[in-house]
Amino acid sequence: MRAGAGLVLAVDKILMTILHIITRLIVGGAQENTLLTCEGLHARGHQVVLLTGPTYGPEGSLVPRAQTGGYKLLTTPHLLRSPHPWHDARAYGYIKALCRQLQPDIVHTHSSKAGIIGRVAAAAAGCPAVVHTIHGLPFHPYQPQLINKTWIALERWAARKSQAIICVADAMTHQALAAGVGRPDQFRTIYSAMDVAPFVQPDPAPATVRAQLGIPPDRVVFGTIARLQPLKGHDDLLAVAGDILNRVPQAHFLWVGDGVFRARFEAALQAKGWAGHFTMTGLVPPAEIPRLIRAMDILVHPSYREGLARALPQAALSGLPLISYDCDGAGEVCLPGHTGLLALTGNAPALRDAMLELATSPERRRSMGQAGRDLCLERFPAAVMVAKIEALYKELVPTRK
Repeated sequence: MRAGAGLVLAVDKILMTILHIITRLIVGGAQENTLLTCEGLHARGHQVVLLTGPTYGPEGSLVPRAQTGGYKLLTTPHLLRSPHPWHDARAYGYIKALCRQLQPDIVHTHSSKAGIIGRVAAAAAGCPAVVHTIHGLPFHPYQPQLINKTWIALERWAARKSQAIICVADAMTHQALAAGVGRPDQFRTIYSAMDVAPFVQPDPAPATVRAQLGIPPDRVVFGTIARLQPLKGHDDLLAVAGDILNRVPQAHFLWVGDGVFRARFEAALQAKGWAGHFTMTGLVPPAEIPRLIRAMDILVHPSYREGLARALPQAALSGLPLISYDCDGAGEVCLPGHTGLLALTGNAPALRDAMLELATSPERRRSMGQAGRDLCLERFPAAVMVAKIEALYKELVPTRK
């Protein structure tokens, strides 16, 4: 047995001991990615431990899923999302002690806060390999320069503690290197995967889901899957909805997600008389997403920043054409003219024109949807992601093959 016998299995039954660290387990793409990775590595015989901080907030929780994944789940109250010097120092000390006890072959961090503290603590504990996944960069054009400069400095520092940095899209690598974060040889693109089976199955029928949601069967449904919060682009959709409804009276908007803007959006729809053309589902568990996508004709993703939104490959796997702002990794799934249409980020009139173009072109929607499904079946199955991550680990720790 290794040090910390309460946390590990017998050496002859495992390949590697891997510690994953993430700030919190809300319902989100980075968190789903992390759980799929832990589940897949555990199924391959590795000893997997997942450490997280307290999970709170309106986004929902993936803790119940993590508790049934077969691997060890640990929680520390000190790994908080917001900066807090005392708690941050305690989290650093906890992770450093855990690494010395567990002696992991790999420490793999996710999310910005856990990525900084976890990498520095793991390096200080002498861990042989430290990996970080960039699901989305913490610095971006939509926040104050002082905050950006602070994050860039921290990311540069933590990159020096890392043996490898995984990005969920090539765009993340380019942006990180442009900011002086890391070296080119550290980076590896591994797309953030998912269980593809629920998205490619034909049931339930679109008409069934629409009836359940109260959407008339003749509507052309523009679906959006995102939290109702800043930088997700819902205001841009409201800005062009009038033009779209004038040109395509049967248009309908299905918004999946919840957030701080919901009450304001609902009030605006009532004031404009559009409530009958909008459906808001509120917060739904991830398992409901495949069913809700079946009610859609087109996936519209107007986010201003996103590593690579899971909604794009999820919709493509379901056979939908995509419309997206050209932000971050969107263009690696929404291929212009092939799997969908891209608009310059923030250009609401261009977004409107793309929506009108596909609303009146059912054959083009079908061909784009098929192309998107073919692309994503190759890139996004969970087994593909886990195999690539495992291969990277073995490159970093060759004696643990």
